[in-house]
Amino acid sequence: MKKKTKSILTGLGVAAAAGIGTSMVRAATTYKAKPVEAGEQLPPENVDLDRYINNLSKAIQIPTICNVDESLVDWSKFDEFHAFLKEAYPLIHEKLELQVISTRSLMYHWKSEHPEKEPIAMLAHQDVVPVTQGTEDDWTYPAFSGAVADGFVWGRGALDIKNHLIGVMEAVETLLEEGYVPERDIYLCFGHNEEVMAEGDACGATCMMKWFKERGIKLDSVIDEGGAILSVKVDKVIDGHLAGVGIAEKGHVDFEISVNAKGGHSSQPPKHSALGQLSKIVCNLENHQFKAELTPQLTSLFNEIGKSTSYPVRCVMSNFPILKPLITQVCANIPPVASMMRTTTAITMSNGSPAPNVLPQKASVVGNFRIMPGQTIEDVEAHIRKYAGPKAEVKLLAGKNPSKISPTDSRAFNVISKICKSMDPKAIVAPYLVMGGTDARQYEDVCDNIYRYSPFLMDTALLLTTHGTNERIPVSSLEDGVAFFKRYIRELTKD
Repeated sequence: MKKKTKSILTGLGVAAAAGIGTSMVRAATTYKAKPVEAGEQLPPENVDLDRYINNLSKAIQIPTICNVDESLVDWSKFDEFHAFLKEAYPLIHEKLELQVISTRSLMYHWKSEHPEKEPIAMLAHQDVVPVTQGTEDDWTYPAFSGAVADGFVWGRGALDIKNHLIGVMEAVETLLEEGYVPERDIYLCFGHNEEVMAEGDACGATCMMKWFKERGIKLDSVIDEGGAILSVKVDKVIDGHLAGVGIAEKGHVDFEISVNAKGGHSSQPPKHSALGQLSKIVCNLENHQFKAELTPQLTSLFNEIGKSTSYPVRCVMSNFPILKPLITQVCANIPPVASMMRTTTAITMSNGSPAPNVLPQKASVVGNFRIMPGQTIEDVEAHIRKYAGPKAEVKLLAGKNPSKISPTDSRAFNVISKICKSMDPKAIVAPYLVMGGTDARQYEDVCDNIYRYSPFLMDTALLLTTHGTNERIPVSSLEDGVAFFKRYIRELTKD
């Protein structure tokens, strides 16, 4: 991966130099590479690391698995988790007001002496995804063991996101121990069914948002799970820590696309069966992708990264406006980058006849589309109909439009950036588009400043264990995670 990345970046630099010549080289000399400047130094924070490790391990040992069909959920595990939180964090349960919202979502309210000020909300979810059946023995340590070994805390939820939830609880408990008094109210909102993408009144996060809305409470800001701090190191190109702050989420929609035909016995087939006709439609859709564009968010991400790169990549960044068409073309052919530039098309399921010797009377596929902000489910349907043709049936199965885009000049975003840079001189703080879904989007009716960020440093390979085998988090990243949350609370509630 690193070799491929370096080749792509170097190729861009060479192409750029060839296209612009001496004027670009001259411009590049004014766009000097520089280490990210350390931010304002904040006072050190006390963190009870041993307690955090122990409590995270215990939290992982409780398999809080939800299901779209609530009759299949073992609610006793959620009750056990709630009892564990009460025992592990006595001051929180003594000083904060707690209520259960919806089925098992938790809302803690830390009151200040200034209820007139807009409060902040810190989000997480209690539920985790199940372990894929048949893969249990592939784990180095059992998935719900919470093992602390080899420099990691292992188990389902170690990254998604009991690390985040327990980190927030550790921060609040420690601040209470230190006698901290916030100047504005704080809410801790822990949903119970984020992983099953619950919607409407079944969604714990939605019910908590409605609780605020019904009382006329406008939130100053929301922080939820998001990208971790990723180590970005390509030899002789860049060496930094990318702290991506999610400012928006893509939408998602599933459409069924079908073709009807006469059917019959396979011994007398037509030139193209229903499945054959449908395959042409699939190819047509895949060959006519949505237009890829370098969004302002992606441009900002590239600019921030570019400031920390070496020549020749720095050449590209110094002339970004001139090279935008070239960069767009190159990036559109790199799937991970392209997914941040366009609404994506993925044909994921298919269905034909019930037997090998039967021509299908109806053939269908399901396409999953991840929608860019600025586009809608209706835009996706129009795109499908355009390239599928009049004979195809197009049926909406389920979906949700993209989230709003939060500003990058808000007090909350600036606080996140300030803390990151104060804690790490190699930090590269940049906004980005979240590919998946979080509970944060449910709060749009009561908050304009919604951010998705998890302050835990790791490499990309480790992040990919999320929802997979051997999910684990480095012990070395935990202390800074709690310190971040403590500073975040202090900075946003000190006035």
